Amino acid sequence: MSVNNMNPPVVVGIDGSVDADEALRWAAVDAVHHNAPLHIVYATGAAADFGQVIDFSHADYTEYLTACAATLAAARRFATAAAQPVGDLDIDTFLVEAPPIPALRDRSKDARLLVVGTRGMGAFRRGLRGSVSTAMARHAQCPVAVVPEPEQYSAQRVRGPVVVGVDGSACSARAVDIAFDEASRRNAPVRAVLTWSESNRYIPRTAMQTEAEAALSEALAGYTDTYPDVTVQRVVTEDRPAKRLLEEGELAQLLVVGSHGRGGFAGMTLGSVSQAVLHAADCPLIIARPES
Repeated sequence: MSVNNMNPPVVVGIDGSVDADEALRWAAVDAVHHNAPLHIVYATGAAADFGQVIDFSHADYTEYLTACAATLAAARRFATAAAQPVGDLDIDTFLVEAPPIPALRDRSKDARLLVVGTRGMGAFRRGLRGSVSTAMARHAQCPVAVVPEPEQYSAQRVRGPVVVGVDGSACSARAVDIAFDEASRRNAPVRAVLTWSESNRYIPRTAMQTEAEAALSEALAGYTDTYPDVTVQRVVTEDRPAKRLLEEGELAQLLVVGSHGRGGFAGMTLGSVSQAVLHAADCPLIIARPES
């Protein structure tokens, strides 16, 4: 696969499901916002949710690949139409004879963003996200956008803020970078959220609030100069981080969090806050990973 490192693609995984269509629509628009090519990937291997390997005869498999190619062609047309109100879009499609998780993980190495739906054709309709979206959030090598079913969020959110969780960690800093970039391209405000709790620290709440406000100011330093077009809304409060981020995300067009925060450790794949938000957010979510 040849990729222009100066203009890495937005990669989106599809499987013919309604969830994948919504992820494709979102990815197409985001690619236009970033003047990036869109790579649409259909991985033909059976996902883990099927629970077994499907045994195809040669004729059946040839027919299956033909159907997959037709799905990719339809996806190209769908993405072109979705992007048209925003701008032109350069699209490549890829039919990959491999299971979705390793196929998408491999593509993430050269992507600016990997986009998946919350569930696919094989996922059970359950409270948790599907296996592919969860695996990509944990193991992709670029930021991952997880886009929920369209009925889970309203059209009014298109005008909502980009909400970002801040905690002073390296992953949080990457999340802030992404949030401001996305907000600038979407003509949206950034709503930066930092929470604190008493924990085992025996200092007055007023002092902890002041300390937290200073930490948020430090985390956002320089961004108003770099992005003068972006209005910044600050939320500093005593609360549980995942709970507050989900509340703030109720009217957001996008939620951005780091893959793990200050409590994480080197090699950790997904922190408790990002995992909780991943499984409960009802707006598009970007999970930022540390830059390699």
